[in-house]
Amino acid sequence: MAILKVARLGHPVLRQVAEPVDPRSIRSPATQRLIDDMIETMREYDGAGLAATQVHTLQQIAVIEVLANPRYPDAPPVPLMVLVNPVITPLTDATEEGWEGCLSVPDMREGLLRAGHPARDRPSERDRVPRPHAQSLHARPRRRVEQALARHP
Repeated sequence: MAILKVARLGHPVLRQVAEPVDPRSIRSPATQRLIDDMIETMREYDGAGLAATQVHTLQQIAVIEVLANPRYPDAPPVPLMVLVNPVITPLTDATEEGWEGCLSVPDMREGLLRAGHPARDRPSERDRVPRPHAQSLHARPRRRVEQALARHP
């Protein structure tokens, strides 16, 4: 595994549109290595999530995890999630504001409006094993999913 270079604010890759991943390639060594490297990179920099676009790869892949994260000391734990070709479908119009950071914008936080508690979202996704599934997410894990997917313009 390797620590990948994270694109910083202003880099053109962050404004490009990520392409869907062909489900037949999800199990490929290259895709699995990218996912492993993204997880290692996110953990190395104490991120809560990381999109492939942030590591200069225009594919719809994101990884999310919050476990005793020093950048988010009060955040409830979010187990590791690997999202491939995710789609979020809000189930209500409720919103909430919260402070977020981004590995591509180091040392800055901003209050952002996201779908709010107790609303749930159902991401239609494929994980490391190419099988579609839906999952309902409560406010905190969903906020991390929305934050990571914001990197897929």
